[in-house]
Amino acid sequence: MNSGATSERVYASLKARLLGNAFPPGSRLDPTALAGDLASSVTPVRDALHLLTGERLVDTRSGEGFHMPQITGPGLEDLYAWSAETLLASLRRRVPVRRNDKNCSTPGQCIAQRTADIFGAIAARSTNGEHFWSVLSTGDRLHAARLIEPELIGDAGHELDAIEDASDDVPTLRKAIVTYHRRRRRAAFEIVRALYRTA
Repeated sequence: MNSGATSERVYASLKARLLGNAFPPGSRLDPTALAGDLASSVTPVRDALHLLTGERLVDTRSGEGFHMPQITGPGLEDLYAWSAETLLASLRRRVPVRRNDKNCSTPGQCIAQRTADIFGAIAARSTNGEHFWSVLSTGDRLHAARLIEPELIGDAGHELDAIEDASDDVPTLRKAIVTYHRRRRRAAFEIVRALYRTA
């Protein structure tokens, strides 16, 4: 296996673990230990951690190495607000959203993937390509929170149904997006507590 393939494998595997909430918020990410877990040398792991730092999925602290970002209620509220603002800025025309019922092992994984798919489809129709990349990046940063939403927001699937059903009607879609994000901003502190409990 060449070093490029190893680097890609390590990056993909490490990102999947981060998105899967495998590490508690604020925990240290030791490149040497991760290299052993990922059957790799340390260099591809460090490279992947640097890339993930650029994506804001990992933090670096001067002299302290790599860490999972700390999650706070106000920070999560801001991230949900940014998600809503970017999606609303993306809406310039009708957005066909198709249901995609992928196989997933937990309700949280289903909600997280479905949300990413729906919001990605909305942003992909924007006349500004930066909306799409911003929505994808924000979605990655919200992924861990979305994994636990079904525990705290019982009808999360119905909210996504409402967004999908409104995809032909931009004013109704705007309202559904605002409602979706408002509920999560109100639940941000509870979501943060659950993230720290489950990690």
